[in-house]
Amino acid sequence: MLRMSEGYAIELYFDPALENQVLKSWNILSRRQITSHLIQIQSRPHITLFSSNNPLLLEPSTLQTLLSSFASTIDPFPITFSSISSFPSSNDNSFFLSPTPSFSLLNLQSQLSDSLKKEGIHVSSDFSLDSWIPFCSVAQNLPKQRMAEAFSVLRDFKLPVTGYAMDIGVVEFSPLREVFSVVLGTNVEQP
Repeated sequence: MLRMSEGYAIELYFDPALENQVLKSWNILSRRQITSHLIQIQSRPHITLFSSNNPLLLEPSTLQTLLSSFASTIDPFPITFSSISSFPSSNDNSFFLSPTPSFSLLNLQSQLSDSLKKEGIHVSSDFSLDSWIPFCSVAQNLPKQRMAEAFSVLRDFKLPVTGYAMDIGVVEFSPLREVFSVVLGTNVEQP
């Protein structure tokens, strides 16, 4: 039976040291049996730059060509996560790391949105620069009664955490599967 994708997302990935810091928080929450959702779905620490729940409007080969060209024009840049937050109206009971807004991060998002629009890809208001909220998930699908405990664990996370944005990838969901990634500043595709 042929499985149909629910959608695609473009994600910004980090250098190995920063990625490991985020994974450390995931592992602590999992060991304490608070949540292991992000580990179970085999996610990778990231900031979502774009997402579409309409896979029929996106062709991965088009995205690969676009992102390979786009990534070659953007150099890796510093990124700092400075706080732990959650969306107040969220029903998924989650926490995330908030990056300190930087010109490089905001410029990347603006240029990516423009590039997608030029290809005729609809960019929802959630990903337009004036309303986009960059974040890196550290806990998802938390049981409501464990929210305070999860926050207490995450509060021990030594912030700020600094590293580099290194590559951009495309994932298909659900289930989550990385389609490809491209290193920033080059035209080198990663398996």
